[in-house]
Amino acid sequence: MSKTYQIKHDQLSFLPSSSRIPYAQALNSEQLDVVTSPPGPKLVLAGAGSGKTRTLTYRVAYLVEKGIDPRTILLMTFTNKAAAEMLSRVAQLLGGSPKGIKGGTFHHVGNMILRKYAKLVGYTSEFLILDSEDAKTLMRTVVAALGIDVKATRFPKADLLVSMLSYARNVRASVEDVLVKRYPHYLHLQPQIELVFRNYQDRKIALGAMDFDDLLVKWWELMEHHPDVRDRLSAQYQHILVDEYQDTNALQADIIDHLAQSHRNVLAVGDDAQSIYSFRGANFRNIMEFKKRYPEAQIYYLLTNYRSTPEILSLANGSICHNHEQYKKELRPIKANGELPALIPLNNVEEQAEFVAQRVLELRDEGVELDEMGVLYRSHYHSLELQVELTKRNIPYQIRSGLRFFEQAHIKDVMAFLRLAFNPRDELSWRRVLQLYPGVGKGTVQKLWLKISFLDNIWETVLSDAFLKEVPKRAQNSWLKFTGLMKVLIAEDMFHQPSEQIQEVLHSFYDAYVRENFDNFQDRLADLDQLALFALNYPHAEEFLSEIALQEGVKGETIIDADPDDEEHLVLSTIHRAKGLEWDVVFVLHCAENFFPSARSLGDEGDLEEERRLFYVAATRARNELYLTYPIMAKRWDGMVICKPSQFVRELPPGTYEKWEIERTYEEW
Repeated sequence: MSKTYQIKHDQLSFLPSSSRIPYAQALNSEQLDVVTSPPGPKLVLAGAGSGKTRTLTYRVAYLVEKGIDPRTILLMTFTNKAAAEMLSRVAQLLGGSPKGIKGGTFHHVGNMILRKYAKLVGYTSEFLILDSEDAKTLMRTVVAALGIDVKATRFPKADLLVSMLSYARNVRASVEDVLVKRYPHYLHLQPQIELVFRNYQDRKIALGAMDFDDLLVKWWELMEHHPDVRDRLSAQYQHILVDEYQDTNALQADIIDHLAQSHRNVLAVGDDAQSIYSFRGANFRNIMEFKKRYPEAQIYYLLTNYRSTPEILSLANGSICHNHEQYKKELRPIKANGELPALIPLNNVEEQAEFVAQRVLELRDEGVELDEMGVLYRSHYHSLELQVELTKRNIPYQIRSGLRFFEQAHIKDVMAFLRLAFNPRDELSWRRVLQLYPGVGKGTVQKLWLKISFLDNIWETVLSDAFLKEVPKRAQNSWLKFTGLMKVLIAEDMFHQPSEQIQEVLHSFYDAYVRENFDNFQDRLADLDQLALFALNYPHAEEFLSEIALQEGVKGETIIDADPDDEEHLVLSTIHRAKGLEWDVVFVLHCAENFFPSARSLGDEGDLEEERRLFYVAATRARNELYLTYPIMAKRWDGMVICKPSQFVRELPPGTYEKWEIERTYEEW
């Protein structure tokens, strides 16, 4: 049985006399205060670029050097990779790897603990873990077993059901609350959805399987319903360090509270100003109310920024100070003075794309590698025109942790209808569009295509009533809906209007399809709306389809005069996916009202403040140069509208940026 180590307050009040690590030389005074702090609850507010990873690493090393049993240290991170890197650095500092430190994600640690105590939550220690695909398959099986007619009721698909249940469990909300907040169009199906969820849970138990959420829920239930186990775990893990605390959800925060119940020795590191993931279930209240959970907690600040120039930090500080609900703080620079951030109004989205592409090439000529430049945006569709422009100029780019705009499933689905209207011998488009309809599987598509491929005049035959007998009965209703849509798309008055064709596909059925099949349906519908607006630039379908084909076939993999083996790429990313990253140069697109902040956030003060935190995160990704761009004119369905600069730009203090005036067409471009 392992020994329990009790720590007295004065044991950590001084540096180890025989330390091999020069703490005072390696850390600034803010970091040193955290690393050498006494036991007890602590909230470390670590500003962007302030060295929080370094601080956590040295804290773990410090505890070990103080004689703390490594087996009592638990490091909670949001990726297993982050934990492994921190512990690797600890080993380097100590000159050897300390045995017994536990580190990893909440799910990783939950799995480890539940293997030991599985019987107490109704499982064996050999329980299976369902990955996301397994969970969807099981959910689909449950719906079928309950005899729910998913076609008649337009019941949510398995992917969406899994997302609904996961969100409810992690934020500790009822199914009704989640439906009201996120999926109001499914409220009328609440009793059936709740029945599916109950049966899904029962089936997992019968199979001896847990999904990812169970690793947290069952861990919490273990400690909630078995106080002796909770006390044992609390005694085992006497030093709990939590990274990115602002991103924890309600369930994760409750788990930490249970683990720390006996000793309350929690070091939570995070930044309220970078809390931007409420859509994933992250609870902003966790970090803001840490002192309510732990009234005796000490609060530490890491505000010395090693990343950005004073000018960039001045702009970031001048923005985030407008949030009412926050820990008031200002980042302090270490770097020497640089250039003022630039605000660049452009005539329209096309000119915005041209400016960014040209400036990227100029910076590269000045010695800034593409890898050291990032283009950030609030929503994925904001990058549409830029992706087209970069491809035209053969500038290689990567979409960070996502797909290029035209490679996304919902974009390819809609484009397949337009391709088919233009070329009825496009086999891939036939296969893609038909399987979007209920009752049409791969086998049906194969049989139909074999008949269609031999026809001389495809549309004349396929759209006739006589061809219906070639379609299996279970698919005939879907076939009639499909052919009805195609008659509209190939009509003479519609054939050369790609924007109207896209809208017709949406109105026909695809709007409902997106809502039923995708968790982030609002973002995907915004993408499709922007695709239709983009198509207004093309008076003929052939020209539009050729442009899109170019995007898919030529991906800007070389630059003139570049080494063919060079792998540098410009990075394009939503701001959400850029958190934790940094570049020498950052461009932030669409800094205009109703684009950023998102129009959906304007009616709620909490949502607006999260959008401002998103703007703050974008600005603090930049080391040396920051460019804020926006179109003066933007397309809407009611015509062109004038765009005002974003509220976040208008509220910046004077002198925190300079405005660039672009007064001419770029002939050399």
